[in-house]
Amino acid sequence: MTSNELEINDLTPEAFRAYGWMLGKPMPDGNGVPLYSNPATDFWQEHLFNTGAGGDAELLWVNYRSQSAEIASLEKHLLTQQAIVPLTGGIVQVVARSAADGSPDLSTLAAFRVPQGQGVCMRPGCWHATRVAGPEVTCLMLTRRSTTLDLIQHLTTDAAASESAIAAIPEQRLEGMDQAA
Repeated sequence: MTSNELEINDLTPEAFRAYGWMLGKPMPDGNGVPLYSNPATDFWQEHLFNTGAGGDAELLWVNYRSQSAEIASLEKHLLTQQAIVPLTGGIVQVVARSAADGSPDLSTLAAFRVPQGQGVCMRPGCWHATRVAGPEVTCLMLTRRSTTLDLIQHLTTDAAASESAIAAIPEQRLEGMDQAA
């Protein structure tokens, strides 16, 4: 593996902790976690989502289609966590922490295989990119409403984004992308 090849890791709570939280873990044993279980249904608190001060949460339906094994840019959101749950297939989530100057810290760059029915919730400031192995994967995304509007305006009019940032990085190649799903 060359220095610009990025291995795709299996998603575990421990492996993803530096970037945020793994979603879709088994039902906890309790220990203060709000939960309910009976023969017909189970539900429990998975994560307390934080949009940041004054932010409204919104659910987005997102169709990812990029099958490219190359990663040449990353995006981050400054104010809010962002959760992604693949509904129709698996995704590969590429993440990196921010360096002291706010740029992507490439020494922390990692890629995770996120299977259908699990998910990730990234911390504010977590740089990221998403790839799919098949033609399209639909995901549920939980994010901040103003961040979505700000990003849409930036991407459609080239106005400066105030709640997000996109940065070019030296091209990285996902190792084994064809086997990612």
